[in-house]
Amino acid sequence: MAIEIKAPTFPESVADGTVATWHKKVGEAVKRDELIVDIETDKVVIEVLAEADGVLAEIVKGEGDTVLSNELLGKLSEGGAAAAAPAAAAAPAAAPAAAAPAAAADDNILSPAARKLAEENGIDPNSLAGTGKGGRVTKEDVVAAVEAKKSAPAAAPAAKAAAPAAAAAPVFAAGDRVEKRVPMTRLRAKVAERLVEAQSSMAMLTTFNEVNMKPIMDLRNKYKDLFEKKHNGVRLGFMSFFVKAATEALKRFPGVNASIDGNDIVYHGYQDIGVAVSSDRGLVVPVLRNAEFMSLAEIENGIATFGKKAKDGKLSIEDMTGGTFTISNGGVFGSLLSTPIVNPPQTAILGMHKIQERPMAVNGQVVILPMMYLALSYDHRMIDGKEAVSFLVTMKDLLEDPARLLLDV
Repeated sequence: MAIEIKAPTFPESVADGTVATWHKKVGEAVKRDELIVDIETDKVVIEVLAEADGVLAEIVKGEGDTVLSNELLGKLSEGGAAAAAPAAAAAPAAAPAAAAPAAAADDNILSPAARKLAEENGIDPNSLAGTGKGGRVTKEDVVAAVEAKKSAPAAAPAAKAAAPAAAAAPVFAAGDRVEKRVPMTRLRAKVAERLVEAQSSMAMLTTFNEVNMKPIMDLRNKYKDLFEKKHNGVRLGFMSFFVKAATEALKRFPGVNASIDGNDIVYHGYQDIGVAVSSDRGLVVPVLRNAEFMSLAEIENGIATFGKKAKDGKLSIEDMTGGTFTISNGGVFGSLLSTPIVNPPQTAILGMHKIQERPMAVNGQVVILPMMYLALSYDHRMIDGKEAVSFLVTMKDLLEDPARLLLDV
């Protein structure tokens, strides 16, 4: 019985998808719940699994084709046998025939000069097809084999090197003037579209401040082992402090947590914090929902889970949907200062940066402190400069005195 393989039902925010990779070929056996094909949308890669054991009978939509919700991708023959099985069974029968060339190049048809040359160069005479009279292996046949042997090692690495080039960015030798054109992935194209949209449709502005990270670093160093033991291996990082500080600041400045919908301002009575995570497909922003109610351990566990899912390509559309405010940490890549771009329809985004020791004036004394620049990009149509600066100063105050996060003061 034929089973239709269909694209999943896409949410309203996803119009269509692209067939990224078929993991099975026509005629190959498939097991129930085995991955058959990947569908790439502008947000995530969706895996399509087999509904039953069988054989892939037909591919309707090839790699690169656009597919709609629930559209037919291919067909599966339930309970069939793989086409490759008969070929495997036929292999033993072909074995005796393969032995024939071995008998063809015996000493009776191998000239003495050819035999000596073959021995000197480690050539197996039985692997050669003679071009001389009566199938005799000539000296010229051995010379050709020697030349082929010399060129084979250089060709093999070249073939291996060419394999990953299609999937990764091309690598060109110095002095080359070649070009390679590859299509954008859906995710990269969508990111490009949204970035251009954000810069052309809002009055974006960025304000900066700096935070002394020593109090948080001291607190973390003091309790990180106990924290990890208490919370079953969850590690205490810096991001959880920034998320907690952001949720508190957003309560005090609700405009930073709002969004613009046409001529309306939508104020959100919750804090869904998007946390930018790097993946092989690019930067993705999964969302911590109701982050205002989450503990430090829950935030760290949520971020770690998102990171693993991003690495494995397992993020769902639900993970990526929504968000009222975003935090991006360019500091993990060494960025000292940047101006992050707001993710519409949100009205603000916080940029974290590299922690760097700098000489600072403290009570009239020069002290070396671990400092981090913070950047808040915001939509000036919605947020005034005073509100943006006050929001960032509030975050600075909370981070430099983390006890205030626990005491809610």
